[in-house]
Amino acid sequence: MGLDDELSDILEHGVGDLALDEEVAAIDRKKHTPAQKKLYKKQHRIRRILVASIPHTEYMKMSDKSTAKAMFASLCANYEGSKKVREANATMFVHQYELFKMKDDESIEAMYLRFQTLVSGFQILKKSYVASDHVSKILRSLPARWRPKVTAIEEGRDLNTLSVEDLMSSLKVHEISLNEHDSAKKSKSIALKSKGKQSQALKANESEEESPDEDSDEDPAVVEKMAMLSNKLQYLAKKTRSS
Repeated sequence: MGLDDELSDILEHGVGDLALDEEVAAIDRKKHTPAQKKLYKKQHRIRRILVASIPHTEYMKMSDKSTAKAMFASLCANYEGSKKVREANATMFVHQYELFKMKDDESIEAMYLRFQTLVSGFQILKKSYVASDHVSKILRSLPARWRPKVTAIEEGRDLNTLSVEDLMSSLKVHEISLNEHDSAKKSKSIALKSKGKQSQALKANESEEESPDEDSDEDPAVVEKMAMLSNKLQYLAKKTRSS
């Protein structure tokens, strides 16, 4: 449409009664009217655009198609499928849309990227929701810790007029506040744990200072052997002096 609005019509409806052979060459072009010559030229322009837009491997799948309309129909069949296939895909997308949830460890940006990817599938299948549906769905998909923010948005804004972009901006601002709060809470928890460990270490040092001999208790068997050895040495010393 951006190049020529008539190209789209030729692509969808063909070239009418313009006679073409198997190589897409016009049969007896000399007899064509100016309008038919113009149509013939645009037919080849469309084919050139299609061939330049797809990989060679894809072109080989439709190299036997004689007209731009036939080539386009082949592309649609390969990538969009039949009517039943499109309906099945639409049902699958609807199911995924209804079950969509933000993950607990996921950022707003990452969540929105997944959501946009899902929504783009509806556009390809010519089936989509309105903006207010997306706003409501995103709010319902947020985890429990976002509930106060969700309630504030639902009570303070008209969801029928709130754009998805404005909603995402509001959620990103709130996400920054949540991250700052979580970071401060984590730092406080680490500080308390460190303080507790220091207190335990101090108590242990005081206990060691108050009872320094507790860890130096010897084995009773060793003490007994030492006593016997001392007695024997004393006996030998007395015997030596008497002799």
